[in-house]
Amino acid sequence: MESYKNHNPIENQVFPLRYFNASSAKYLLSVVFVLGLLGCSKNPETYIQHIEGYWEIEKVTLSNGFEKDYKFNETLDYISLDDSLKGFRKKMKPGINDTYFTSDDAEAILLKIENNNLNIYYTTPYATWKETILDATPTHLSIINENKDVYLYKRYTPINLSLD
Repeated sequence: MESYKNHNPIENQVFPLRYFNASSAKYLLSVVFVLGLLGCSKNPETYIQHIEGYWEIEKVTLSNGFEKDYKFNETLDYISLDDSLKGFRKKMKPGINDTYFTSDDAEAILLKIENNNLNIYYTTPYATWKETILDATPTHLSIINENKDVYLYKRYTPINLSLD
């Protein structure tokens, strides 16, 4: 004899969730996470075209989770590259109408694609270090250093005043 106990269509659709427990939820989330990583992996070579230019720090997230937002920056980072992916980064102070003030100090840089990452190698007379570009678009640049601190930059928009 047929039971008429569970013939509510909505109840029948939700009922299988009673078999969904914490263990299966962890497994499902793990699978979704791995698939997301595989599906979202970008070619780091596409970042290169966006790196050159003037950048201002928007936010820093330290490896311990502490976040610092920057509302105003007195200095910018200017990155210049040549065709061999060599160049320099230097600190600039923006003025008005596309003017900038700087010293002669600059950090020599070299970009290298290694293990599906785009790395920046810096050299000064005092130190050498490496950072990895996590993402680069026309408007944002995200870099992680060797301490696992993440720097989020936004493309600088110059201050132009019309003196008519």
